[in-house]
Amino acid sequence: MPWSFPWSLGMSWSDGKDLRPFLWTRETLILFAVGQIEGPAASPLSHLSNFSRLTHFLCQLREATDHDPFLLFGANLKRELAGEPLYRRALRCLDMLSLPGQFTFTADGPQLHCAAFLIAEPEEFITIHYDLVSIDCQGGDFLKVFDGWILKGEKFPSSQDHPLPTTERYIDFCDSGLSRRSIRSSQNVAMIFFRVHEPGNGFTFSIKTDPNLFPCNAISQTPSGRFTLVVPHSRRNCSFSIIYPVVIKISDLTLGHLHGLQFKNPSAGCGGIGDFVELLGGPGLDPSKMMPLADLCYSFHGPAQMKIGCDNTVVRMVSSGKHINRVTFEYRQLEPYELENPSGNSIQEICLSSL
Repeated sequence: MPWSFPWSLGMSWSDGKDLRPFLWTRETLILFAVGQIEGPAASPLSHLSNFSRLTHFLCQLREATDHDPFLLFGANLKRELAGEPLYRRALRCLDMLSLPGQFTFTADGPQLHCAAFLIAEPEEFITIHYDLVSIDCQGGDFLKVFDGWILKGEKFPSSQDHPLPTTERYIDFCDSGLSRRSIRSSQNVAMIFFRVHEPGNGFTFSIKTDPNLFPCNAISQTPSGRFTLVVPHSRRNCSFSIIYPVVIKISDLTLGHLHGLQFKNPSAGCGGIGDFVELLGGPGLDPSKMMPLADLCYSFHGPAQMKIGCDNTVVRMVSSGKHINRVTFEYRQLEPYELENPSGNSIQEICLSSL
């Protein structure tokens, strides 16, 4: 089932307020998507079979943010408002963390299908450090870190773009114990899956971030921004994911080739060129399962602009390792009226059926 994003649902709070400003915060967007999880834990929101139940769940999330106003703030503002070196709070069974701090989960009953999404700035790594763990591995509890995100069985980064095979991207505490207290992600996102049966059991962990000088794979925290992806003499594929329908403007592309731009033709593409950028779109998270929309085969100085009406848009660079490849682009979320009235370079027909 494709993701169905909130602005297309036309829902509102019971008091008549528009849902959209709340739903499009990055924390709530990801919590909304938790209902599509497949992985070590089954979907914790599988009971949300219709919009009325979903609306009720989102209202509960709003009440939760009333008790923890830091939840929806940006990372820099949260650090300033916290007024102390280390931000601390309780971890929820379904949660989203976007800043360094210390987080504690304590079960008040069997908590069987829990997941926490971690996201940093695109230019950062995430390090998870276990401070204290009290779970019963023999009794069926587990605590696993995944290097990336998984939604509805789709992974980011994809298996094609990540340096490790999928099985090695899971780090199971019940297998490694405290011999591996610290785990660092390969990009700006990671996940924690956990199951705790006995009340009072749980765990405490700390998150810190470190600079990534050449970020390869990243998910944008925001629906608009500007980013430069650089791959210096390295044979690897790098994807930048924007989980919104967007207008994307590429202002500069350096591949060490001649000038030019070519729209995607299923029988052509960039041919034997080993270095190129492709624009992908689709309803899921995994770039390898998304529709190729356009290939940028040669260096140019833009701008080249395109409107992509997909739930998820990815700028993906394929590098042979022979050049220093660089692409600079800007993006912003499409407004609903822009989706209804396409114009210019617009690619929507592939994706609109899922909106």
